[in-house]
Amino acid sequence: MQTLLLLGSTGSIGIQCLNILREFPGRFQPIGLSAWKSWEQVVAVALEFNVPVVALADPDAAAAARAALPPGVRVLEGPDAATDMASSLDFDVALNGIVGAAGLGPSEAVLQRGKRLALANKESLVIAGALLMRLAKETGAELLPVDSEHCALAQCLGGERLAEVRKVYLTASGGALRDLSLDELATVTPAIALAHPTWEMGPRITIGSATLMNKALEVIEAAHLWGLEADRIGVLIHRQSVVHGMIEFQDGALMAQLSPPDMRGPIHHALSWPDRAETNLVGFDPVAFSNLTFEEPDHARFPALSLGYRCVTEGGSAGAVLNAADEVAVEAFLDGRLPFHAIVPLVESVLDEHERWPGDTLPHLLEADRAARELAEARIQEHSIRP
Repeated sequence: MQTLLLLGSTGSIGIQCLNILREFPGRFQPIGLSAWKSWEQVVAVALEFNVPVVALADPDAAAAARAALPPGVRVLEGPDAATDMASSLDFDVALNGIVGAAGLGPSEAVLQRGKRLALANKESLVIAGALLMRLAKETGAELLPVDSEHCALAQCLGGERLAEVRKVYLTASGGALRDLSLDELATVTPAIALAHPTWEMGPRITIGSATLMNKALEVIEAAHLWGLEADRIGVLIHRQSVVHGMIEFQDGALMAQLSPPDMRGPIHHALSWPDRAETNLVGFDPVAFSNLTFEEPDHARFPALSLGYRCVTEGGSAGAVLNAADEVAVEAFLDGRLPFHAIVPLVESVLDEHERWPGDTLPHLLEADRAARELAEARIQEHSIRP
């Protein structure tokens, strides 16, 4: 049995990971759980799995959890609680399912210790990919992508030589708004944008699927994971969400990874690697696989995509700024303070300022993240981009 650190235990990735652990008891023992403030869920899971340490970023939530848990369970609290837990506990593998820039600190802590990191927090690589990949190489840590697209590419690239790869392809469903006209996007509500046609994901990723900003972040992630130039990373609209990633080799051969859209697959793959442990997940489905279509993305409809390629080319703090501005813009949209069609223009306007903030070190990147958030919020408050 391997010991597991579950970061972001109450989010979509965390909940699906726990379901896997319930289906196949005896494979992993969670020894640490983190969450922002959903203390009731954390307490329930800690009691169910006999977890000795929990970390809650919100002090009030930590106090409530401490009162509800047995005296032997240690409760860490504060914004750095998850990072502190990743720095101090002894574990075999950490699954980072934290959403947003908050996941960067724990990712760095896991890699710094040379541990295995199953990474669902794409923002870690978007913000500080060059630094984290270098750190993993220095410490011998294993970094296994959990994003369905990058997990697919990793499986296709296993044993292959990158020099012989002509191009990698990330697939995108197109999100909940893929069939609306550009005029109709001006009146989209959060409820409409959150109704994803094929995946069940958290709010930020679901909105990113509708803008294709999520795919822009994944372009940056792929560039860091495999050292790929921007022109060797392609994106295809694939409505069925069955082909998750595809490799085109220099001899014209193609290799793809296919499976029904279910995040338990990539989670299970990363936790079980290098083995392929048994699951109850569906494999080939003649109905679901009967009609697979691919389209080139319309950049007029999905202007966010070009921002990801831009960040790969410009490097430095560009990824950190892009992610920070998008987090603020998406939150403002979900709160009713920004229309959907203004999300990407706002993000782009902040990205235009990124050269003001260097990206040589982690403190520099964190400062760029902070400054970009501040600028994005200021522009929303100033009504510079409003209906």
